Amino acid sequence: MSALRVTRALQHIAKQGLRAKSTAPQTASSASAPHSGFNFELSEQQKEFQATARKFAREEVIPAAAQYDRTGEYPVPLIKRAWELGLMNGHIPEHCGGLNLGIFDTCLITEEIAYGCTGIQTAIEANSLGQMPVILAGNEAQQKKYLGRMTEEPLMCAYCVTEPGAGSDVAGIKTRAEKKGNEYIINGQKMWITNGGKANWYFLLARTNPDPKAPAGKAFTGFIVDADAPGVQPGRKEMNMGQRCSDTRGIVFEDVRVPAENVLIGEGSGFKIAMGAFDKTRPPVAAGAVGLAQRALDEATKYSMERKTFGKVLAEHQAVSFMLAEMAMKVELARLAYQRAAWEVDSGRRNTYYASIAKAFAGDIANQVASDAVQIFGGNGFNSDYPVEKLMRDAKIYQIYEGTAQIQRLIIAREHFNKYNE
Repeated sequence: MSALRVTRALQHIAKQGLRAKSTAPQTASSASAPHSGFNFELSEQQKEFQATARKFAREEVIPAAAQYDRTGEYPVPLIKRAWELGLMNGHIPEHCGGLNLGIFDTCLITEEIAYGCTGIQTAIEANSLGQMPVILAGNEAQQKKYLGRMTEEPLMCAYCVTEPGAGSDVAGIKTRAEKKGNEYIINGQKMWITNGGKANWYFLLARTNPDPKAPAGKAFTGFIVDADAPGVQPGRKEMNMGQRCSDTRGIVFEDVRVPAENVLIGEGSGFKIAMGAFDKTRPPVAAGAVGLAQRALDEATKYSMERKTFGKVLAEHQAVSFMLAEMAMKVELARLAYQRAAWEVDSGRRNTYYASIAKAFAGDIANQVASDAVQIFGGNGFNSDYPVEKLMRDAKIYQIYEGTAQIQRLIIAREHFNKYNE
């Protein structure tokens, strides 16, 4: 799609009232407006975003999801379609040609697309994760160069932090960057990089302080690395348990030269940038888990109202109805959790505590609800002709990526105890 078509598409969205309002805290005058304060009503713009994403998921993603799951093929046509509809890259600032959406708005979109297929949604959401360090810490030139191009055509990017020996232990990263003149020479290996083989550029975290005793807050630097730079070697696409159409690979960096102008903020700032991105990206990950859980609940409910045993439909058996009630409770509470986390950060407050609660809880309930859906389907649930076995496989990664369920609990405990030490 040409830049002209993108501009026209964005203009159309703006005319339809979809451009997000500022996420700054309410002023005294706005606080007195109708429906202000504590309420659960979406704005008309948010409803429009939600409806557009829902239509896309139901009409275009769901019919194609099973085939992409079987083949593991990257869903290029659906990614292009999501880009055309304005359903990806929503965080990009207006001065780069983006819509500058809040986290809450993008969470609504994420939940709907994840309802259709979390593999496709993860490919799209990985762009937000890759972009976020540049949005948070990039200077104007860096943002216009690397974010601006993503509003002109459907390009992908990736967050390049995890290593074979350093997943949750980010401080254990061994990839090194050595400064020589006006550039850095990077050597190392990354692993489990979503969009790793499809990215136009990477956010990469590397050690610039050779002292092994240097604190994480000073040891690492964040870089923007062009994917076509000499020495960048993506590995084979991994065939995972679930979310199979998402492109996940290892990447080797061998004497990769990166200009100093591609450093975010400065040497030693990388760890803070990388971790700060999670406060904004964990709520959408939780929203994706909720989308999957809602799909599992819907599929199980519809099946329970059609399948008969012992002379009545499954839903009339108390054992099944109680399972569905528990599933519904979990989905509703997980949705509230991600919405609170998104609302907090959009209001300009630190949301680390709520973001980790949302991510941990939603990831857990996605697995529980998907497993219960398989149980309600019985033998059919164990068969790939029915949708719930895919949901169960897809759900597992929500307890692992962007910080494992255990890491989230460490963060929650730390934040909880800090309240009592203030």
